[in-house]
Amino acid sequence: MTPRIDHARVAPGAMQAMMAVETYARQSGLDHGLLDLVKLRASYMNGCAYCVDMHTKEARARGETEQRLYGVAVWHDTPFYSPRERTALAWTEAVTRLAPGGIPDALFEEAKAEFGEEALVQLTMAIVAINGWNRLSIAFLPEVGSYQAPGNPRQATASH
Repeated sequence: MTPRIDHARVAPGAMQAMMAVETYARQSGLDHGLLDLVKLRASYMNGCAYCVDMHTKEARARGETEQRLYGVAVWHDTPFYSPRERTALAWTEAVTRLAPGGIPDALFEEAKAEFGEEALVQLTMAIVAINGWNRLSIAFLPEVGSYQAPGNPRQATASH
């Protein structure tokens, strides 16, 4: 697909606003491996090829296994994730999909028990951020495959 608009160049204020939410999520204290899984799951759900490429590369650079990365799309049916990760993935799906009637009370109670109130708000903000990034990427079509994770020179050849 042909890239449409370089939104960061055209509207730097919009990029700054998105980066503020992203920075909050990254600095929240939540485990970065957990955030990688959340970002990947939402990106799969939203069909964002650029973000799937980016977040698999970032997760690999942090040491995530291929098996767990591949399993995110079907996490319900795999044994690869901890109870905390499974709760985060379920919460990600509910916040991303926003079904009629909202998020079920049982899932909210499970997530609140697993994360506590503050960390659940932080997790939700991370989900808000990735859904925003997905929508920007889907709308403006940055070049898929061009992203290189910081500190991983091997991806320079792997991404082509």
